[in-house]
Amino acid sequence: SAVVLRRGNMKNEQEILVKRIEYLCEEKGISKYKLALKASVPVTTLDNIMKSKTVNPGLFTVVKICNGLGMSLADFFDCDEFHSIEADTE
Repeated sequence: SAVVLRRGNMKNEQEILVKRIEYLCEEKGISKYKLALKASVPVTTLDNIMKSKTVNPGLFTVVKICNGLGMSLADFFDCDEFHSIEADTE
């Protein structure tokens, strides 16, 4: 059986992603510019994600951001906000 995220509230999911990156940058005391450098992600790419111009960043971009934050993908998504996203099983 496959798990399908409900796409009805993609804007909210994007906001959760942005808030999570902002929170982790603040917690680790690094700027978004420094994160982009540490993650080997173009500053414009990170900026577009943070300004919601890129609504659905690719998995490998998110993995790079996690690496820049010094954490695993699992740890990045392990927060109440992501756990609250509804999922359907088919």
